[in-house]
Amino acid sequence: MHITEILFWFLTSLSLFSALMVVFSSNPVYSVLWLILVFFTISGHYILMNAQFLAIVNMIVYAGAIMVLFLFVIMFMNMNKESEPQKSNWLRLAAAVSGGSLMLILVAALKDNGGFINSLRGEGNIGLIKNLGKVLFTQYVVPFEISSILFLSAMVGAVVLAKKEKSPVVS
Repeated sequence: MHITEILFWFLTSLSLFSALMVVFSSNPVYSVLWLILVFFTISGHYILMNAQFLAIVNMIVYAGAIMVLFLFVIMFMNMNKESEPQKSNWLRLAAAVSGGSLMLILVAALKDNGGFINSLRGEGNIGLIKNLGKVLFTQYVVPFEISSILFLSAMVGAVVLAKKEKSPVVS
């Protein structure tokens, strides 16, 4: 076995174990922490497929910002065993059937094209950040600059709207 295959299977097994722990954890905070580990292992898969930009964006956006938001909401709601709604057995059965159907579809889709392992063996420069930057700043420089002006005007507008006006003191 090649080292990338070993790393792929290790990340895959860790992803599956962490995803199962997300579902089966009784504490919602632990569930979110397991989900963060799932996002990191998915970023590892992106790196194995030579998509470094997607890996970094996945870590920053999902494992960073979204999970902090999830943790904040869970801690703000102060959920415990008594306040959590109980799930019926029918709902659990429906979740198991839909998850099994999704797994069956994924296995059928991967059977025909050889799976992920064949994509790991390809040596290419498609996902490199260097190539993305080269295309972004040569072919798409005008739309990139227009979008930066749009984001700047949105930030200025948010600051203007959020700024409180001081009312005059009436005596």
